[in-house]
Amino acid sequence: MTNDKYIPIVVGVTGHRTIREQDRSALYAAVKHELKKLQELCPHSPLVLLCSLAEGGDLLCADAAEDLGIALIAALPTEREVFVRDLSPAALERFEHHCARAEDLFVIPPTEALPENGPTRAYLFRQAGIYISAHSHVLLALWDGGEGTQAACGTAEAVDFALNGSYRPVRGTPLRSGGNEAVIHVFTPRGEHCEEAAGTVHVYGRSEAIRDILQKTDDYNRLAGTVEVTDVSRLPESAPDDPVLLRTERISLIAGKLSGLYAGKFRRALALIAAASAVLTFAFLMYDEAHLVWMIFICGIMLLTAWQVQRYASRSDCHRRYIEFRALAECLRVQTYLRYAGAELCTSELLSWSQQTETAWILDALCALEVGCPPKAEHDIRECWVEEQRRYHHAAKKRSRRSLGVSERVVRFALILSVALYLAALLFELLFGRLLFPPISSLANADLCRTILKILLGTISAVTLFTANYYGRLSLPRTLSDHQKMERFYTKMSRQLLERSQTPELLSVLAREELIENANWCSYQRDNAPNFNL
Repeated sequence: MTNDKYIPIVVGVTGHRTIREQDRSALYAAVKHELKKLQELCPHSPLVLLCSLAEGGDLLCADAAEDLGIALIAALPTEREVFVRDLSPAALERFEHHCARAEDLFVIPPTEALPENGPTRAYLFRQAGIYISAHSHVLLALWDGGEGTQAACGTAEAVDFALNGSYRPVRGTPLRSGGNEAVIHVFTPRGEHCEEAAGTVHVYGRSEAIRDILQKTDDYNRLAGTVEVTDVSRLPESAPDDPVLLRTERISLIAGKLSGLYAGKFRRALALIAAASAVLTFAFLMYDEAHLVWMIFICGIMLLTAWQVQRYASRSDCHRRYIEFRALAECLRVQTYLRYAGAELCTSELLSWSQQTETAWILDALCALEVGCPPKAEHDIRECWVEEQRRYHHAAKKRSRRSLGVSERVVRFALILSVALYLAALLFELLFGRLLFPPISSLANADLCRTILKILLGTISAVTLFTANYYGRLSLPRTLSDHQKMERFYTKMSRQLLERSQTPELLSVLAREELIENANWCSYQRDNAPNFNL
């Protein structure tokens, strides 16, 4: 695609083949207007038109997209030499023009099972409608609103695929059904009499959810533009010149780097709120017990500091970006290895329902980035994927164990200190404070000693609490457990690949387990946002 750093906003096209000449200018203006609106809504994202370049609506949309500088991907239902037989001479000229400017041109792989008597024309065009609707953020439908037939694939069927998922894939279930895809219906009359003017626009789908998907995608692309990735490829040096594969890996690396950036902001916010809370407790005790009135200013400063840190965390959206950018990076990394292995399986087909709904923009990104020719070669992934992941989890397990050890020692020390101060205060009250017995002697500065003990005990107890909560939000025990489990998993899968070879079933298990592990991580991290509850 135009720039392999960004997730494209894919606009699919379905439309009537026959357009009345008197409607052409109105339809062209309406399509161009809707594409401009998408460009304005997503100023940091490249738009890509995905269509079959059929006569009529497809070619009209391709002309409008070219006028706006929007890239094109041509996804044909049949081989090119077969497809052009249906085109008129004028349409053929436009078809060849757009094929020449297309960033990619390929024959669409089937989604549904092949008919018993082999692929018919109706079947192939139906698969094109399914593919385009399933891989688009927005579907442009030049349509009269009439019903179609389930046997073939007219515009009505393509709209139904997008809104209701009314098809039966060989693997899994339809991914997207109106919840995360918009259909822009540009009214396109077919008969002489109609109630609406040609070019009238209707929008179907959950508008708020779709806007959120587009805005989060554009937000990622805006941030991706500030990142340069110099990491070497995860793939062997013999990696093929596969644009889809290389783009997927590059975006995975950028998303991982962005996740690391926001992870640092998230952890700093946690630490600052914990520190401010501890100082606030100390300052308040000094104000209350030691009667240092000026400490009330320190209390205010610490409250303001904690509030500002929380506002910063909220404005920077560091917690969500940390989690979701990592989820995107992991999904794309899995997709990179699946494609390198030559598997037809796509990561988008393996996401759980929770992943599909909680991070719908990531599902749409996966669908958009899967657009292109199917993989043409198979490569062994045992060393570059399975063994590399086993080594990663082995090293990460050691790091997590060290971090967990540090956190346990810090919390234990603070707890011991709290207990020691409590015992000191108890002993003081028993000996000098008339708690149970008469004092063994009188102390001239007993009240001062009591005040110091109160301040120290309250402060250390608060530090213990805030420190424990800080480390608790890093979820170190859970992280360590995950790395241990995944190391064992990859050790087992490495043996399986040696014994059984690289079967589609094993690739599916590998990909699914890795995505589940990432989903679990996202699940328990979502509850750890920095706030005053720390």
